[in-house]
Amino acid sequence: MSFMYSSNLKSFIQIHLLKFDKLNTNLEKISTEFFLNWLSNTHNDKKKSLDSIANYKNGLAMQKFRPVNIKESLPVVKIRELNQGHTDSNSDLCRKDIDESVQINTGDIIFSWSGTLLLDLWAGNEAGLNQHLFKVTSNDYPSWFIYEWTKYYLQEFQLIAKSKATTMGHIKRSNLKESFAIIPDDDELTKLNNLLGPIFDNKIKIRKQNLILRQIKKQLLAKLLN
Repeated sequence: MSFMYSSNLKSFIQIHLLKFDKLNTNLEKISTEFFLNWLSNTHNDKKKSLDSIANYKNGLAMQKFRPVNIKESLPVVKIRELNQGHTDSNSDLCRKDIDESVQINTGDIIFSWSGTLLLDLWAGNEAGLNQHLFKVTSNDYPSWFIYEWTKYYLQEFQLIAKSKATTMGHIKRSNLKESFAIIPDDDELTKLNNLLGPIFDNKIKIRKQNLILRQIKKQLLAKLLN
């Protein structure tokens, strides 16, 4: 591969990375605007707590689940990996036979409830979830719904965590129990799902494509430097 070709390819990738970042930001903004618009106009008053519409499964202290061998292991997602959007060679490893409830894969909703509180969609590959991170799932409601409601309360949760000056900032499960979501009726939910479901799915696809391009860019940089 010639230097000129590699440089052109690198520039091409960078342009598309910027496009994907902008597109994902716009989709995030659009989905939340639609959600908030529904919330301000709905006549429904049925409410449920966050912990009743979704399961907030805490990860494990993965240092207690070290793998016997690398072939039977998974990379561990901590706040570092969540921030960068993927695992890497510096990520810790855990056993592959950990419970499925603390395994994560592309598209899973991850909520950091201690330290730096943030909410994100995982675009990386299969991994083990470390403690202080919630895997957010639901058997009753679509993923976009529990994502938007968790996001709705995120700033409030961050303020709660910040107020705990004597300890590492965090929220408690009681905070989830005391935070209520308005529940749409069946017709509303169907209409919302038809609108916001595809947007949510596209956000995941774009993040995955973005991650793949970043990995290709990293490989190209390594070749250019050698």
